[in-house]
This record gives sequence, structure tokens and C-alpha cells, in this order.
Amino acid sequence: MLLDLLDKRCSVRDFSDKKISQEIINYILEAGRLSPSGGNEQPWKFGVINDKDLIIKISKIAYNQEWIASSNLLIVLCTTIVGDEKGGRDIQKARFPELKVEIEKMDKELYSKLNQEEHQTKIAGTHMVLAALENGIDSTWISYFKVTQLAKLLNLPKDFIPTEIIAFGYPKNRKEFVKKKSIDEIVFYNNDFKR
Repeated sequence: MLLDLLDKRCSVRDFSDKKISQEIINYILEAGRLSPSGGNEQPWKFGVINDKDLIIKISKIAYNQEWIASSNLLIVLCTTIVGDEKGGRDIQKARFPELKVEIEKMDKELYSKLNQEEHQTKIAGTHMVLAALENGIDSTWISYFKVTQLAKLLNLPKDFIPTEIIAFGYPKNRKEFVKKKSIDEIVFYNNDFKR
């Protein structure tokens, strides 16, 4: 069943006017809530945007992507910035020991914004997308937006960053599914990497 859902998932940019019930919204949010996170930190907040005027403003902040305004539901995935005092740079220094000095010297604000732990919210967002699809609701991920402007619009505290937006809705017209690469094209075993 999961593979069937994954096989039919596609990005939709033309939604119908049909509203998503609060019951289904709660189901989508619950799928996000149950997602794993590093150290079980759960560093996220999920902004539920269903006010049409706010959705239109967000579409403008997302570099005037007008199709976003056809959605009746956006979920803004937000994450907290892990401060240096809590080891915010330690994971990246451990992952890239050859860059440890450069990582330590990087301006705190710049580092925080570039390393916003967005991978933490991507798992929750993926769970939400699948929960929505299970209920006949399509979605599209939005990464192209002005982060600081969106944070101000949503009155986020300084230590929270919007990392992704997901637009949800019932499709106006069902798209043809995009063909994915074969398993042979994307998998390698052990140290036998081939292009």
C-alpha cells in the first residue's frame, strides 16, 4: 500500500476549491507529529495556513508563484535553530572534520541560516504528504521563498526558521505521473559505485 501511494504521488499546482476538512488536517498533522527526529528533539512547529488572504501573501513571498494561491491549505514547516551553546555546530564538524576550523569561524547568524536542520522537518513533511495522499489530497513542496519575510509574516520568534512550505489540495485535474528512474539506475551495493 505504501509503494502504491508513493507511485502515484506527484506535484500538483492547480487545486480545486474543495476545502479540506479539519478531521483530515488533524490526520495530516498527526502524521507529522509522529515523525522521527535526531535525538528525539522534535525541533519543529507546523504552521497551518488556511486563511486565503494569508495564502496569497505567502505566494508573493514565494517569488510570486501564483499557483500557490489556488491551494486552500499550506503547512509551513518551521524548525528551531540549535544554538552553539547546545552543540549546534558539532554535528557538521563531526561530519566534515576536514572543514572543522572553517565551520567554527563561520558567522553565527549565517551558519544558523544555512544549517537550519531542515532535514528534521523534511521527514515530518514527507509523512504529511503521504497522509494527505491517502485521503485523496495532493501536494507540492515549496522551497523557493524569502525566509525572513515569511518568518515576519507569521510572527515567528527569532530562533525559529520556516524551512519548507507544503501546499495541499484536491486536484482540479489529475496529472500524469512522472516516470521515476529504475532501481538499477539509483542503487549501488557496498563500494561498487557506478555512474
